[in-house]
Amino acid sequence: MAGASTTLTRLPELVPEPVELPGHLAELRTQVRSFLDAERAAGAWTPRADVWLSGWDEAFSKRLGERGWLGMTIPTEYGGHGRSPLERYVVTEELLAAGAPVAAHWVADRQIGPSLLRHGTEEQRRAFLPGIARGEVYFGIGMSEPDSGSDLASVRTRAERVDGGWELTGTKVWTSGAHHAHAFFALVRTAPKDDANRHAGLSQLLVELDRPGIEIRPIPLLTGAHHFNEVRFDRVFIPDERVFGEIGNGWAQVTGELAFERSGPERFLSTYPLLSALVGELRAAGPVDPGTRRRIGSLVARLWTLRSMSLAIAGALESGEAPELAAALVKDLGTRYENEIVDAARLLVDIGPDPAAEGGFARLLADAVLHAPGFTLRGGTNEVLRGIVARGMGLR
Repeated sequence: MAGASTTLTRLPELVPEPVELPGHLAELRTQVRSFLDAERAAGAWTPRADVWLSGWDEAFSKRLGERGWLGMTIPTEYGGHGRSPLERYVVTEELLAAGAPVAAHWVADRQIGPSLLRHGTEEQRRAFLPGIARGEVYFGIGMSEPDSGSDLASVRTRAERVDGGWELTGTKVWTSGAHHAHAFFALVRTAPKDDANRHAGLSQLLVELDRPGIEIRPIPLLTGAHHFNEVRFDRVFIPDERVFGEIGNGWAQVTGELAFERSGPERFLSTYPLLSALVGELRAAGPVDPGTRRRIGSLVARLWTLRSMSLAIAGALESGEAPELAAALVKDLGTRYENEIVDAARLLVDIGPDPAAEGGFARLLADAVLHAPGFTLRGGTNEVLRGIVARGMGLR
């Protein structure tokens, strides 16, 4: 199969819609696809796998903002567009399926905007939401810490009360895009640890990353790529107007944010461009054996199942619910699914002795292989997620 041409198969060719979409959503999908086709034809970017983490392109984010495809569910009084979650979902999955570079705006649009609407002050909303909707304000996530793994309740970064605000000291790690971002939400300890209630005494601060006392250190990948960072705070002053939500309510707020983070289509579409290219390679190579057809059919069927689950959670979130259990399940199943796509691509197509010469499919596979170790870590390890599911089912 080496040297076979690669074509990016359209999403509905692999995942047929079970019901006819309302007319305005079908039209929106067509508009997004036409825009993406024009972008690719102009050479504005090259499709890649795992673009929501690695595809940082601020100019592309701004072009999406100009078209009203960021901040879609943010009310118009805050610079958004007042559109439905389903409309946003259509745009999001088309961007991911195309392998477009969405990392710059991803965190801000996915969870910071909704969190500001739910817990932010009026001043915070007006300060950040319009820029998020324009694709000009970028956020990271300040949750993970050294030696804590996925145990967020063990955070040691502390904020102590001072005149007019809080003094922040500690370290956050694996912060994607912190070297580019304007700000992030930091989960910190504002009261002494209580062993009887480990989730008490945690709060969130909205930290602008250009404040004095903040040091951002790169954590390069083995490939030399730079996505992750360590962020250190040395007695950083955070004014009271940058307290996010309620002091002491940080755990409940973070739980809601994690539902946005864990249940989105990126949890199973990160490797969709690779699956699409794999189908193209197999088609170009000629007749496909029954075992291969069954394997591809299984991957496609599970893709549709995960998509249906993710859409259901999106509706629950819009209703004000925090479906932690369902979100953990989507993330757990989705990350294992993504690794299975990588395994199938490596097994079913021979890319030859020189992968760099093979074009699109080999590049997508190489991207996915390099990112695959992180699939089961980010957003909480699969072991932690299974623990959440087991607890929700009353098994522990």
